[in-house]
Amino acid sequence: MTGKQLKNSILQWAIQGKLVPQDPNDEPASVLLEKIRAEKARLVKEGKIKKDKKESIIYRGDDNSYYEKFADGKVVCIDEEIPFEIPAGWEWCRLNGICYLIEDCPHSTAPDEGYGYPLVRTPNIGFAKLELNGVHRVCEEIYKKRNSRATPQHHDLIFAREAPAGNIAVIEEERVCLGQRTVLVRPFIKYINPYYLAYYILSPLSQKSLVANSSGTTVTHVNLADFRTYIIAIPPYSEQIRIVDKTKQLLPFIDKYGKCQIRLEKLNESIDNSLKKSILQEAIQGRLVPQNCSDEPASSLLQHIKEEKLRLVKEGKLRKKDVDGSLIYKGDDNKYYEQIEEKVLQIDTDYTFPDTWEVVRLSHICRLMDGEKKEGNYICLDAKYLRGKSSGDHLNKGKFVTKGDNIILVDGENSGEVFSVPHDGYMGSTFKHLWVSKVMYLPYVLYFIQFYKDLLRNSKKGAAIPHLNKEFFYSLLIGIPPYQEQFRIAEKIELITKKIKGI
Repeated sequence: MTGKQLKNSILQWAIQGKLVPQDPNDEPASVLLEKIRAEKARLVKEGKIKKDKKESIIYRGDDNSYYEKFADGKVVCIDEEIPFEIPAGWEWCRLNGICYLIEDCPHSTAPDEGYGYPLVRTPNIGFAKLELNGVHRVCEEIYKKRNSRATPQHHDLIFAREAPAGNIAVIEEERVCLGQRTVLVRPFIKYINPYYLAYYILSPLSQKSLVANSSGTTVTHVNLADFRTYIIAIPPYSEQIRIVDKTKQLLPFIDKYGKCQIRLEKLNESIDNSLKKSILQEAIQGRLVPQNCSDEPASSLLQHIKEEKLRLVKEGKLRKKDVDGSLIYKGDDNKYYEQIEEKVLQIDTDYTFPDTWEVVRLSHICRLMDGEKKEGNYICLDAKYLRGKSSGDHLNKGKFVTKGDNIILVDGENSGEVFSVPHDGYMGSTFKHLWVSKVMYLPYVLYFIQFYKDLLRNSKKGAAIPHLNKEFFYSLLIGIPPYQEQFRIAEKIELITKKIKGI
């Protein structure tokens, strides 16, 4: 369980009356709500507030169903709105029945003047408390203009309608300035504890309901009408205090647990990644499985690769220069050398390979290609679609690839990542078609590319958008084992990986 999941569980228990025991001696919430209604009636009579035309009373009938009675006498069954059973002594009510809600003033965002009153914007609204470090500050004139409808008071709450939508904090500082997309919530604090109300709105059930009903496409935006009429479970006031005290007592431990859990996840991920990389490093140097002298020698593979490439040149699928390659060999001094025509140069490499292997540049067995230009209605195979995060867009033309082809990301932070094409379609603009010689065992080659993933990312070209360095990709040295050994290596990696994952 993550820290967030644990916090959500605590909040859910709290609002359902499961966090602290009930006390039959507590004054029931029904009396508390009657007192609020009486106070509101007095304030209306004194002209201090307007009468709420949508005021209602929620009660349970003799048939155990819940009903809502409005000021005009209308009664409706609201069983579908009741999210859970509440303990004896609790009551349901609407948010606007226990609070005043005052939306932010329409003035544009004020600039940071570096002094004066803190301007509370939605990013400053944290978990039940304001986060005012580095907050914008405004002068007296802006303070009065922005708080023209209501001056925030101690124990008022500020609710974020946007970014991050759904957050709510209790004001412990009296003189703050309301920012855009905020709502001032003023409960009847003699009867409603502001922290209980904050924890209720921050509970997973409330957040899911409020955000699910939010309006807005690119920016999540809570609908104020839904917020005003949101249904709240009200405990007796004494129990509200006990719930708040217990929650405040638990939250520091939950936060500490969450931080430890995040560190543990990062450590496990780091260990897994290091272990996987170590396995791949052993594999590409021929140390993962033993060599078998009865295997067809790797030198014959190079001949088959050359024949394959010559055939593809004739078919127009490869260029003639793609056939030509260098000769890499190990000298008597155990160093590697590369011969290009008459020129011989020593190669610097961090790895050594078995004597039964051949060594080539990656360009010898792989090419990055554009794909076949084609017209017709096909889905666009972009990264989001291939990762299952998008239903995909259809295009009428593009660079066509077929099911079973391999495509490699060449743009963006994840360049170097390889995907197998699940069905015919057009490559996304950030991809190239990765041709791998059919003479090679494909999983072995893909494991090799995976081993160099971080190195490929760190060698990217481009400032605004990092771009895979094709020359560097082609220049990587790859050891070519006999085909049967390639198969054994890939099989062993898959087996060990499953054990690491606990499969």
